[in-house]
Amino acid sequence: MSVFIGIDVAKASLAVAVHPSGERLEVSNDAAGHRVLVAHLQGLSVERILLEATGGYERAVLAVLAALWPVVRIAPHRARAFATAMGKIAKTDPIDAALLAHLAQVTDTAPVRVATPAQQQLQGLVQRREQLVRHRDDERRRLQQATDAGVVASLKRQLRTAAAEIARLDRAIAQAVAKREDATARQLRAVPGIGAVTTATVLAFLPELGQLDRRQIAALAGVAPYNVDSGKRQGVRRIRGGRAGVRRVLYMATWSAIRTQADLKARYQALRARGKCAKVAVVACMRVLLVRLNAMLRDGTQWRMQPG
Repeated sequence: MSVFIGIDVAKASLAVAVHPSGERLEVSNDAAGHRVLVAHLQGLSVERILLEATGGYERAVLAVLAALWPVVRIAPHRARAFATAMGKIAKTDPIDAALLAHLAQVTDTAPVRVATPAQQQLQGLVQRREQLVRHRDDERRRLQQATDAGVVASLKRQLRTAAAEIARLDRAIAQAVAKREDATARQLRAVPGIGAVTTATVLAFLPELGQLDRRQIAALAGVAPYNVDSGKRQGVRRIRGGRAGVRRVLYMATWSAIRTQADLKARYQALRARGKCAKVAVVACMRVLLVRLNAMLRDGTQWRMQPG
């Protein structure tokens, strides 16, 4: 009989539940515990394993398990919403593991793909750059409000340090992308408006680009509009979900593409002329750019500039 496994991940331990048998197990969240878990699961007919994203504490066990079985990783809010829907109010590690095992049976979420060493390098560099960019932007906002000379001087020093570190990371990202001799990296870099950071982000966090249809890739990146309708009421469609890090980088790349590509510029201006706000217009252009990138990689063609 097929079974479904739920794992509640903590820093030091893993609470494991088997559905529908109700069996429970707890192991340490380290190499020794992972070996014990694998040995236990190999005696079962495992159809799917599900765990939460837990600040990175799940990465090691995910890599071990994904080499052997389909493993699904979900955002914590989805697990909590499922618990609420099932009427489960109490929250302990074993209870959470049992709920995740039940969710593993009914979910249609695709299994994760374990990142290659090259992808892991790019992920680390891109994530660190994003952290520094956020820190820099926070310091800029504080500088606008600061009045004390000592505070102003401190903020300016921090901004200089952040700018220098971001520049170093930009060089490291460009070098990491240049080392990849695959067609995907070359095709992306050839697109006007797509720089090294955007290319690295896509390679690291959106490896499905070129392998899904237009609706799936838009949803995965979080630029697909969803209906908000009920009865006779038709609400305003909004984007939601998806991979926020990819969406943030794509947002900036789209502004660059609007300035350099006549068709995207014309599309943006037409939307603005129809009364759409700037953010709605640029998100629509993000979706168009992403779909075209997806088609380019899917078909193995070069980027073609469209007439404005």
